[in-house]
Amino acid sequence: MARGKSDQNAAILEYALRHLERERDEIQAKIEHIRRQLGSRISATPAISSEARPKRVLSESARKRIAAAQKRRWAAHRRAKAKAA
Repeated sequence: MARGKSDQNAAILEYALRHLERERDEIQAKIEHIRRQLGSRISATPAISSEARPKRVLSESARKRIAAAQKRRWAAHRRAKAKAA
């Protein structure tokens, strides 16, 4: 009795495996089709730079301009929120 159940489980697992392999092949074919449509615009593996970019440095005046612009945006946001309430 136990042997029959084991054979049945094996058959189910084999069927599931074949089905999943077929799905994998279909998905792989779709991926390859899309890559062909994109052409050389993308690479198969993303390039990862081993070098870190140098830190960007802002001048003091640039930091002040950015801070002032952000303060203006927040002030406008608070005014609009106060009008709505």
